Amino acid sequence: MRVLVADDQDLFRGGFAMILNAHEDISVVGEAADGAEAIAKAVELAPDLVLMDIRMPNVDGVAATAEICRRTSAKVLVLTMYDVDDHVYDALRAGASGFLLKDVRRDDLVRAVRLVAAGESLLAPSVTRRLIEDVVRRGSPRPALRRRLAELTDRELDTLRGLARGRSNSEIAAELVVSEHTVKTHVSNVLTKLHLRDRAQAVVFAYESGLVVAGTD
Repeated sequence: MRVLVADDQDLFRGGFAMILNAHEDISVVGEAADGAEAIAKAVELAPDLVLMDIRMPNVDGVAATAEICRRTSAKVLVLTMYDVDDHVYDALRAGASGFLLKDVRRDDLVRAVRLVAAGESLLAPSVTRRLIEDVVRRGSPRPALRRRLAELTDRELDTLRGLARGRSNSEIAAELVVSEHTVKTHVSNVLTKLHLRDRAQAVVFAYESGLVVAGTD
């Protein structure tokens, strides 16, 4: 797994790189001290994942995330000092697959990198709650997104609802009374049909399209 670490603080950047390089299945192929350098190195080095500080000089982590997701296939895992950072939600909308607090334990950092690189998402309840609040504030779903739901089968819609509510594949399988393998197929179909990068983007889509309504179970 090829990882690019982007953080304007040398101590954090070097520490994260050291922790990740200690594992045989992970290789830090580059480091960046700001968003502009992160974009350039992501294009040049083609990492599988970018560990991205959300607040950096020149080009910030949100803008860098959007550009990296547009120009490469790399997953982006953003780093923040605060779990209520307004920029976290902006980064998810820009294409990030999840976020971590910068004081994360080393084992959790490694686990998170592996999960996101494998296509999973990392969404804290506070971020999901902020997503719901933003949808409520806007008042109505986005019609263009709503129309795209017609491309999904009933089972795929049920799967998308489960993703939006934070269910794991096994939990969705139990609710739908199907195998976990079948759920994985449904998830893959949802992402492909809706042109989404990963489960994190599926959560955003489900709320913004109105498939899942804030305040309902």
